[in-house]
Amino acid sequence: MSVDLALWMFPVLLALIFVGVPVAFALMSVALVFGVAQFGDSVVVIFAHRVEEVSSSHILSAVPLFIFMGAMLERSGIAEGMFETIHFWTRKLPGGLAVGTIVICVLFAASSGVVGATETVVGMLATPVMLRHGYDKGLISGTICAGGSLGSIIPPSVLVVILATIADLGIGDLFAAMLLPGLALAGLYILYILIYSLLKPSAAPRAPVDEDDTPLLQQLWRTVLVLVPPLALIAAVLGSIIFAIAVPTEAAAVGAIGGLLLTVLYGKFSFSVVREALFTTLSITAMVLTIVVGGLMFSGVFAGAGGLIALQDLLAQANLGPWGTVSLILLITFLAGFVLELISIMLILVPIAMPIVTGFGFDATWFCIALLIMMQTSLLTPPMAGAVFYFRAIAPPEITLRHMYRGVIPFIALHFAVLALIIAFPSLVLWLPSVLLGFD
Repeated sequence: MSVDLALWMFPVLLALIFVGVPVAFALMSVALVFGVAQFGDSVVVIFAHRVEEVSSSHILSAVPLFIFMGAMLERSGIAEGMFETIHFWTRKLPGGLAVGTIVICVLFAASSGVVGATETVVGMLATPVMLRHGYDKGLISGTICAGGSLGSIIPPSVLVVILATIADLGIGDLFAAMLLPGLALAGLYILYILIYSLLKPSAAPRAPVDEDDTPLLQQLWRTVLVLVPPLALIAAVLGSIIFAIAVPTEAAAVGAIGGLLLTVLYGKFSFSVVREALFTTLSITAMVLTIVVGGLMFSGVFAGAGGLIALQDLLAQANLGPWGTVSLILLITFLAGFVLELISIMLILVPIAMPIVTGFGFDATWFCIALLIMMQTSLLTPPMAGAVFYFRAIAPPEITLRHMYRGVIPFIALHFAVLALIIAFPSLVLWLPSVLLGFD
């Protein structure tokens, strides 16, 4: 198989995805066909090595533990208590219910690390409340979809665990680097909701003053009881990784045990809750790791056939310069999000892009965060808008696909605003790792 033929792997992959073949099996099928054409029977050795690489990865073993931690908080009803408590404090603000929804998305993203889990849980809790108060359906849709997508940019993101593995970077480095951009993005979400609600009060009617007559001290005590234990668990898990007190798998294990203990502490423990959490963990982990294996098989054949070197040569010959090349890679990432989901984008683009970007002298951690923001944008962009699909599965009939696509447009623009910020001020990404970890 020639290098030119290797470049056909991408069009064939896209064609399979368009006709409805699941992404994981499309990746594996293309890798098998082109791998046999290039390497013959020896391609089995490449595939076996890729499977072993995934199954023996200490970093990837943290994935099911993080998912289990979030699943326990979801199934036990702890997330519902957090939702109600936060809405008490934000409901009097312009668009207060939507603001509270973004806040709970940040907290739940920090406790689950999975986009689908964050959006599904918060969407089921917040959508009926906002509809009951007469919120604009586009605002509801944009808030839930964008808030749910924060699961990819707020640590401990499962996607970042996979990204660290592919890019050969420390998870603690990436977790520290993504924290400020992730919070900046959530802050811009909230700022947009506040401004939009002030300019168009009918889109987000304020809650009546006498809606809740709970005494202030009682509500403060309830807030402490509901929020402090989960926040302490999140701080323990992330802090132990960022400060290198524990490896990611150990920290994830602490999170899984902590989620189980919190369920007992709040009196929500039952074997049915544990069983449901285990089934959720099993299904999501199987889906994620199958895509990872397929992506590694695809990238192994593509690189072995010389496709990686060919693409790097094409970019070098284009003479776009350092920033032109980085801009082109980010544009390709954004466009790839129209037809591919996040893990596939990472597995295909990161091995190609990292040597090129670092060769121009860009910081690898900074580039990964910029790439992550672009990949997160793909969660909101049709037709493969994962966040929209998650919301569509739980949304009531009166919220249509048109409402969803209209609602996410302003939030997509905010992603580009944050990308511009980290390009103009790289310290937004690199400052926290340098302070916490002592890197230059």
